Amino acid sequence: MATAAPASRTASLLRDLRYLGVFTAKRVIALLLTVLVGVYLTILIANMGGQVDELRMAQIQGEVAEQVRGDPAFQDLDSEEREELMQRQIDLEVERLRLDEPFILRSFDYLRAAMTLDLGRAEQMHSDAGSRQVYNIIVERLPATLLLFGTANLLVFFVSVFAALSLSRRYGSRLDQSVIGLAPTSAAPAWFYGIFLILLFAFIFPLLPTGGMVAVPPPEDPWAYAASVIRHMALPVAAMFIAQIFISIYSWRTFFLIHSSEDYVEMARAKGLPDALVEQRYILRPTLSPIITSFLLMLIGLWSGAIILEQVFNWPGLGTLLFEAIGHRDTPVIIGSVVVFAYLLAVTVFLLDFLYAILDPRVRIDGGQR
Repeated sequence: MATAAPASRTASLLRDLRYLGVFTAKRVIALLLTVLVGVYLTILIANMGGQVDELRMAQIQGEVAEQVRGDPAFQDLDSEEREELMQRQIDLEVERLRLDEPFILRSFDYLRAAMTLDLGRAEQMHSDAGSRQVYNIIVERLPATLLLFGTANLLVFFVSVFAALSLSRRYGSRLDQSVIGLAPTSAAPAWFYGIFLILLFAFIFPLLPTGGMVAVPPPEDPWAYAASVIRHMALPVAAMFIAQIFISIYSWRTFFLIHSSEDYVEMARAKGLPDALVEQRYILRPTLSPIITSFLLMLIGLWSGAIILEQVFNWPGLGTLLFEAIGHRDTPVIIGSVVVFAYLLAVTVFLLDFLYAILDPRVRIDGGQR
């Protein structure tokens, strides 16, 4: 009997590990295929199916012609020699960019490089340090976006969850009705509120900077540098907070109201348990799975509005980088930015499946399937 129980537990553990391995392999393959399709569609769209090559060819010809004709060293050449020189330089640039190859072949090369995070060199852009590597350009801009949008979304998340819990205890109160009335204000994007905040707090009442990430020149003292970043973050964070807070509170308040009417919650209250304990143990804990899901997906989705908002506040993040890359038709930078967020989304969805099983005991992995 004593030896049978450990053997049974070992067999059960091995069976669970085998199921977990099968489930993990399936999820990884499915997510990789999803990323693969998304990245390839991005490559096709960013290149307009190869039509961007024609624009790039015209741009190369114009730049080479301007360079040759404007260089005094080539003024003594006759027209035929000058044309031959321009054609050689055009051919070299075309070969460097591989524009002499069919687009369909290059698209699969782009896909392979993107999936292996070999993002290559930018065609027009460079980092502040002068690097033309797409990886260095993105890594230089990514922290600014994560700092700004991560701070705003963390603030919105925690304030909305605790405010929603409070409102669920005050159903029908004036404060509750006010939040319901203000919820439609979230239909306006954050950059819309950002414009008014700049007008109010940077021009009418010049208390905060209009944009940028830090003062120019940047302070040398670390504390002064951090204080400058916080001052520059104040308006964009406030704009995102105003744009999201009321609809978030309203959504979670309704969610908590539904769960607070469950039988087991009424039973806990009937036993005389304190309201704080009932909320923590019988309302908040069972809802951790959707709360964590909403929070993580909100963090991944934070970049969707980054382009316009970062342009409004001149914030040097990925949104501004993507806007500049589109303007320069710098395909490697566009694809690289999308690839980074595609992998972030895939990793988040992958982790969510395991968080469900950890946070909610009702979720189990059985036979490699949910």
